[in-house]
Amino acid sequence: MVECRDGSLYTGWTTDLETRVAAHNDGTGARYTRSRRPVRLVYWEEAADRGTALRREAALKRLPRSAKLALVKRNA
Repeated sequence: MVECRDGSLYTGWTTDLETRVAAHNDGTGARYTRSRRPVRLVYWEEAADRGTALRREAALKRLPRSAKLALVKRNA
């Protein structure tokens, strides 16, 4: 999960975290983050496989902002 310049949170999945965050910051990442750069990595989890990662991403996206911020705070 990255925090955008405007304070919004973006959740996604990747197999290479550093490269994905760099892509967001140089404008080649998700369309959502292109106009909200720079982004800052604030939360991440590891998953056993792609399917597990995609299910967790979907679950995180359904969380209210307050729950996402609680995850970020616990990760700090």
